[in-house]
Amino acid sequence: MEETSLGADIDDWFIESLKIYTDLHVFELQEPTQVIEWTAEKSICVAGYSTTKSNEILQLLLPQKLFAKNNQGLCPERDFKVDHGGFSEDPVNCLKHISGTRCVVSSGAPGSKLQIWQIGEDDRDIIKLTGCIELKSSSNKRCKIASGAACILHGSELRDIQITELASGRVLYTMESESSDLVSSLQFVDANVFLVCTEGGDLCLHDVRVPSALQHSHVVEQGAAYWCMGLKSGPCLSDAASCRVARLSSSGQLVVSDLRDTRGPSCRAQLTIQHSAPCCDFMNVTWAPALDDHLAVSGFDGTVHIYDTTA
Repeated sequence: MEETSLGADIDDWFIESLKIYTDLHVFELQEPTQVIEWTAEKSICVAGYSTTKSNEILQLLLPQKLFAKNNQGLCPERDFKVDHGGFSEDPVNCLKHISGTRCVVSSGAPGSKLQIWQIGEDDRDIIKLTGCIELKSSSNKRCKIASGAACILHGSELRDIQITELASGRVLYTMESESSDLVSSLQFVDANVFLVCTEGGDLCLHDVRVPSALQHSHVVEQGAAYWCMGLKSGPCLSDAASCRVARLSSSGQLVVSDLRDTRGPSCRAQLTIQHSAPCCDFMNVTWAPALDDHLAVSGFDGTVHIYDTTA
């Protein structure tokens, strides 16, 4: 009886939520995905993460109706469309597009190599595996990836973090650390500076030009099992509005810091959400690209929560 009531409530919620949107476009994937990545202004890439069979990796074109300025009712393409596709023998747990190229890099099972994919090589509609990147160690933790200009930043522990050139596979930089702290998130700030968040919530800001100038900030709050981060991107570090980082914990703590001084938070809050998932694989915090001071939090209870950090 309770399951029937819950199903009815979900159906009612879905119908009511449709009224929120002017347009709603749905694309049904054969398998669930953990990744969604922009590959161009009008295309995204998704991939499966099954450990028992091959996984599709697809580039999807967004519906033309989303970009039609006039006569939207006459727009012929109203749904997502498969533009390119391929198969990965490994699960795809992390996927990053290399800006300015038709290349994406993926990581799969713990300890496995990073895989380099070419989208539509030789004007074909196939996403083809073109190379692999060996990892510094065979850690039993998943490797995190961040994309740069013709290179990637990657690692599963602080002592494993490297910057690798994609074209040659040459290691451009290795972080000088003996710490085995696990990496939850990492991201380039600019061509020479990158930021790392550990699963324990610590932040490491590093400039490859000055290896000894590592800034390490310990987590402000305690008592959480897992932390991740979201970096507000901007043109340069000197722009105060574009150099903030948000850290989110599995206990619902949210800490926002100025990247120029991460020792103390600029604001923080305890979010009123319940963590119903058995793991933290989907926990995420991101800054809204078009709304200043707004954050999106997901991975807790099946919904996305929007917060205004000024409030």
